[in-house]
Amino acid sequence: MGFNKEIIGKIRHSFVMREDTVVLSYPKSGMTWLVEIVCLIQKKGDTKWIQSVPIWDRSPWLENESGYFELVNKEGPRLMTSHLPIHLFHKSLFSSKTKIIYIFRNPRDILVSGYFFWSKTNLMKNPGSLETYFEWFLKGNVPYGSWFEHIRGWLSMREEKNFLLLCYDDFKKLLPIHPLFVVHVYHDDGDDDGGGGGDHDDDTRGTIEKICEFLGKKLEPDEMNLILKYSSFQAMKENKMSNFSIVRKDIATNDLQLLREGATGDWKNHFTVALAEAFDKVYQEKMAGFPIGLFPWE
Repeated sequence: MGFNKEIIGKIRHSFVMREDTVVLSYPKSGMTWLVEIVCLIQKKGDTKWIQSVPIWDRSPWLENESGYFELVNKEGPRLMTSHLPIHLFHKSLFSSKTKIIYIFRNPRDILVSGYFFWSKTNLMKNPGSLETYFEWFLKGNVPYGSWFEHIRGWLSMREEKNFLLLCYDDFKKLLPIHPLFVVHVYHDDGDDDGGGGGDHDDDTRGTIEKICEFLGKKLEPDEMNLILKYSSFQAMKENKMSNFSIVRKDIATNDLQLLREGATGDWKNHFTVALAEAFDKVYQEKMAGFPIGLFPWE
């Protein structure tokens, strides 16, 4: 619903990237929080924009039909959102000055979160049970395809200067108070550029400063405090422009909650031992070759 093959073809073959900012993830990886933070950074903490304009109008979905036409006709630098795998982007993405922010998450939590989300929309066939969705997920028969292929594609850019890699799991582990994203950057020398220890608020501020530096933005202390406040899980859950509560009822059914838990490790409450073992087997096969330490859940 809202997508068609013709638009995807145009994105791949004719949608030229410029000096844009694109926020990327596989579905259910924490993108909504990230877009909210980027919007707050752009407005230096002013909440008028995030509280009056739906999040999908602030950062249009590139692959959505309405979002595509809004972006293709927009002048100047554009802020956009996408779940598309890397091979569906136009080649200009790799030669332009576009800034790419990619957030990733433990795929087990993505699977569980995706099951609860898709089951309450009319955007895909209802799996009926977690076990059925589990099988679909491992085979890549879910919206946006295989998580394994998605992350392998985008992480091939992790050493590029215009690519910022953020890990949802690091953020939740280190910063339980504020829903901000700790940068988890892989270096050949084994150093981790992500936060660790210290005061939670200091860690949070440092993370936002890294995002700001990447985007070429500078914040005053009071502006930083506003971003800390209005990007909290509770603030976002109460913001109708961000929590998807204004989505049409023919799309969202059965009391859809976009911001359901905001936690890591929820998969342990839903996977049986058999499911966990089956997932681990496929994971080890699909993720072979990535450097040790890149994924904090390992």
